[in-house]
This record gives sequence, structure tokens and C-alpha cells, in this order.
Amino acid sequence: MKNQIDKPRCNCGIIGVFGHPEASLISYYGLHALQHRGQEAAGILSLQFENNKPHFNIHKGIGLVSEVFSNSNLFDNELKGDAAIGHNRYSTTGASDSRKNIQPFFVNYRLGNLAIAHNGNLTNSKSLRHDLVDAGAIFQTTSDTEVILHLIARSRKSDQIDQIKEAISKVKGAYSLVILTDDKLIATRDPLGIRPLCIGKLNGSFIVTSETCALDINSAELIREVEPGEIIVIDRNSLITNEIKSFKISESTDSQRKHCVFEFIYFSRPDSQIFGTNVDKMRRKLGKILALKHPVVDKNGEKVIVISVPDSSNTTAIGYNSGLQKMDINSKLEIGLIRSHYIGRTFIAPTQKNREIGVKIKFNIVKGVLENKTLVVVDDSIVRGTTSKQLVKLLREAKPKEIHLRISSPLITHPCFYGMDFPSKDELIANKFNLDIEEMRKYLEVDSLEYLTIDEMLEAMTDHDAEDFCTACFSGKYPIPIDEYFSKTENDN
Repeated sequence: MKNQIDKPRCNCGIIGVFGHPEASLISYYGLHALQHRGQEAAGILSLQFENNKPHFNIHKGIGLVSEVFSNSNLFDNELKGDAAIGHNRYSTTGASDSRKNIQPFFVNYRLGNLAIAHNGNLTNSKSLRHDLVDAGAIFQTTSDTEVILHLIARSRKSDQIDQIKEAISKVKGAYSLVILTDDKLIATRDPLGIRPLCIGKLNGSFIVTSETCALDINSAELIREVEPGEIIVIDRNSLITNEIKSFKISESTDSQRKHCVFEFIYFSRPDSQIFGTNVDKMRRKLGKILALKHPVVDKNGEKVIVISVPDSSNTTAIGYNSGLQKMDINSKLEIGLIRSHYIGRTFIAPTQKNREIGVKIKFNIVKGVLENKTLVVVDDSIVRGTTSKQLVKLLREAKPKEIHLRISSPLITHPCFYGMDFPSKDELIANKFNLDIEEMRKYLEVDSLEYLTIDEMLEAMTDHDAEDFCTACFSGKYPIPIDEYFSKTENDN
């Protein structure tokens, strides 16, 4: 069903824990909190010492975190140790059903054990892989993450940190990484800081993870973000001195930032803090600007009903309703759609003849709230438009007077090469209708359809400079050059 997605997908959530006697359990809870970042597979790898020798334990599988780690004895027996890294996965590219592609990955090489988990996409992975294969490297997966392992293992540097620095300096694209060795936890972030990564503390131990919600579930304290272009090193001495070693990937790394704006719009949890700002705060601002630029007023002066498409648009809808009320428009925020959260992997998918049941599996309407009302449906994005069209059809069953669709992002017109999964460019609804909003409105069968422009969207990012964000999926302006060999069918995170 991957090719039927009607929302962008972020490919991964990562976590690393160092110096905690229940490191794997902490990782497990963290991956639960990061489940929204990847729901196809999960894995945890722990570092244990046996007879004073370091040993890696690993457990991974296809499915949700609760499915992969269903045995409570797992953390007492199979995943012992005071250090661990974990990974949730959506495959943005490549074979999504291959167990070989489930992270973390690990190798044993001349300087010991080395494991890695990655969020992002490398844009020069295919050319690097080609060169490595020519040099005799044998790849076990189709993932671009494995390229990094090979680059580290083949480095002739004598120091492990220098090997990692050399390897990272050769890759391009978006990456937030956690790396576990026999005696340290290492984390790094690409020089533009496209994907989030933060550092926390818990009872003297350290946690590095994609979002702060993974710290919150463990009652850990946020220390700071991993800076763009930074490599941090946490070792046994760090547990004593409370100091983290910090290095730059390259001395030429400048202060330019290109954070993925979709992290605020859709990917990250609203209770997380990323890029130094609360996600909930940004989504409310997006909603307020959406209301200011594209308000809806009932023709008879009656109350306008504002609803979200749960769950990612919930706080945006709050902001939209607040914006309407500030303009003295008679409005009320309501729960008009109820979402089911209990669709398992084994649920029988609707047949091609009965595709409309698909949206009913996921949503149901609260008819009494919607009947004979002017309805504003707030959503964060539309990719193909197929689900939105079915959703509007479902809402019509409640017999509202009008349905107005408001989108808190611009038209998606280009593919992402930095860790988001979209259909092909031609399948995007904006391109199918040649950016014609009126034709899209007719297709979706709504009374009006409005999007934020890029400038309007960036207007909401008041805690940042507008230049701090990557908007390539809306504008086609890619901040990192795309390797001519890069192919979305031959890499997989």
C-alpha cells in the first residue's frame, strides 16, 4: 500500500542511550513516542559486556514497536546493557518489506563493534556505493545508511572519531545519526540541520533522539540540540564529568540552516520541541495566518464550524478558529471527525471495487455537529487528493450546508530527496491539475479550497529567519545538489 499514500511520510525516528542500566527499555519507550516517524519496522541494539568484552545484542522486526517488542523479558535477557540505539522506520525508498533493511545496522571491524541508526536521505549514496563496490565492498542491504558503515570501516585513520569524521565529510544530503561503538555513543547532524536531533539527560545518563517527546516519555531533561554540522561524543568519562565532546564535521561549516519546514507542518508531534521551537506553537500560528488570509463566513451570519482532520491538524484548527474569532467572525471549533487508532498491519484492505470504505475505516463523522452547518475542514497538506476526496464525500453524508477546505501548507509540487516520501511528481494533485486551484476544487467537490502560499507559510515561522527552512517540495529549490546517480528506488532508510 506504500504507493497509495496520500500524506507525506517522514522516514525514521532514532534514539541513543548511554550509561543507563535499562538503556534498551528507555529506547523502547522512546521509540513508542516516535512511532509517528515510522510504522513499518523497528529495531533496538544494545551494548553488553561479557567477561569484560563488549558484545552487541540486537532485536528488530517488521511492525509497530509494540508488535516487534511484545515480549517483556526481552529487555532483561536479550537486550542487556547500559547503552543502546533504536530506530523506527518508514522506507522512503527501496524495498520496504526487506528485513535486511531494518536498522540499526552493525559491523565488527578492525577497531571493534560499530552500529548506526539514521534519519534522512543521502543524495550522493549511489555514486558512493558504486565506488565502494568497485573497491571490493560487499553490501548486504539496499539502504544508503550502509554506505556510511563502509566508509567508516574502510577509513585508514587510526582514531575512530577521525574515521567517522572522514566518512561523514564524504556524504551529502540530510542525516541525523546515532552511532554506538564499544565505548561511546556518537551523534551527528548534517551541516544544514534538515532533520531534528536533540540531547537529554536522565539520572546521569545521556539520551540522543529525534524529538523531545522521546525524552518526555522517559522523564528526561532536554539539554540542547545537536547543532547542524556537529559531531558529539559521549563516553564513560562523560558520565563522570557531565561533559560532552563536540567536533565540527568540517571547519568550513557555516551558519546556514535549512530545516525541513514539514517537520512543523506535519511530521513532528505537537508536544515536541524541534529547531528550538514548540511544534504546537508553530501549528497554531499557521492556523491563525490561514484564517487571516483565507477566512470563511456563513452567508446568513450563522456560526461557522471549524474541524480538523485528526490528528496532525488538531492544533492548526485551534489556531484557525482563534484567527476567525479575532476577526469577529462567528465560529466554533468542534470535533467533527473521529479517527480510529486501532488499524493493525493485518487489517483486510478494501478491494479496488470498494475503495471508499478505506476512509471509513480510518474516520467517522459526528453528524449532529455537522448537519446544516457551514463547515471549514482544516488539513495540513494534500498529496494525491484521493483521501481528501473520499473524506469530503463522507462529510457530505452529514448534510452540511457547505464544505470549505483550508490547507496550512502550500501546494506540493516537487519530490523530496531529504527524507520525505511522496508519490511521483506526476501523481501529485497540484501537478495533475497544473496548479489550477479551481480545477482541484471541482475534483474534491468542495465549495472552496485555499492553500497558504510559501511566503504566508514562512510568515508563521516567527522564531526563525525565513531563509532557515527548506521549501523544496513546494518551490523546487533544493538546498543540497542532487547527485545525478541518485535514485529513489535504490536506497532505503
